[in-house]
Amino acid sequence: MNDRIPDTPPRIAPVDRSISKPLWSVMIPTYNCSSYLKETIGSVLSQDPGPSKMQIEVVDDYSTDADVEAIVKKFGKGRVGFFRQEENVGSLRNFETCLNRSKGKWIHLLHGDDLVVQGFYKEIEKLFTNFPEAGAAFTGHIDIDSNGKQIHDNSRKILDKPGIINDWLSKISRAQQIQPPSIVVRRNVYEQLGSFYAVHYGEDWEMWVRIAANFPVAYSPQHLARYRIHDNNITSRSFLSGQSITDINKVIEIIQEYLPDEDKKSAKKSALEHFSRYFARMSDKIYHEHNHPEIAIAQAERSLKMDMNSTTIYFLLKMYIKRLLHYDQK
Repeated sequence: MNDRIPDTPPRIAPVDRSISKPLWSVMIPTYNCSSYLKETIGSVLSQDPGPSKMQIEVVDDYSTDADVEAIVKKFGKGRVGFFRQEENVGSLRNFETCLNRSKGKWIHLLHGDDLVVQGFYKEIEKLFTNFPEAGAAFTGHIDIDSNGKQIHDNSRKILDKPGIINDWLSKISRAQQIQPPSIVVRRNVYEQLGSFYAVHYGEDWEMWVRIAANFPVAYSPQHLARYRIHDNNITSRSFLSGQSITDINKVIEIIQEYLPDEDKKSAKKSALEHFSRYFARMSDKIYHEHNHPEIAIAQAERSLKMDMNSTTIYFLLKMYIKRLLHYDQK
């Protein structure tokens, strides 16, 4: 595992037949998010069906912010396994380790700063039971801040009731509609398709599209997952470095390979417009909350290059005017 960003999807090996296989594997990748780990572990343990049905393990990517093993021992109550990388290998390789260490039929890759609420695992189990053809199943989610307070109302329903999503490949290829804590994937799907690859930002969107191109996907409108947005997660760091736009442009090109020829052009146009608007709006946050006006302007300019629309034009002009007026960023 020398290269941190694989060029192709890494292989996920089948579980040895001699190993006892639970129904669930809740794999918790961590890197310098120790202040949230207690809550993440607690959200799983509160719904724990027992070791015969659920594997729970923290896989730490050589964190330096705390003794992660001690945290797992203290709050995992002897129920949560622990594995530590010998060196920092990066998020993609850590996810790969999680998947290869999993033993269960269904894998929940729950990042160490996210959580789920009561009823998540029962609802996902219902989805897989009622729709056995599904390769993955997910619920609605809510965005929270570092203190656990709701910051976005992600209440838009994909379906009014649980079921298989019709034409899901077309929908998910145009815009990201899933956050990692809300989705569970059958292990044999990862075995067939491989792990995450190509980029650090947007690697999950690419995976969900890849799954949609090969398997039906089930959904429940209940908001049972919580995705945490804070200054030290991959998303925030990618915005400040500018890597987010570079990576998303790459993912959009990769996704073209999964689509029927007749859908490629329209899907690409929709995706570019969707993300250009998103990145343009985020430029305002970078200007004020992160106090980086030059980075904010650069992001607004690149958003406009992705797609010229009313939102990207508005935020670029807004950034220019603020800089011209020496607007207080704080």
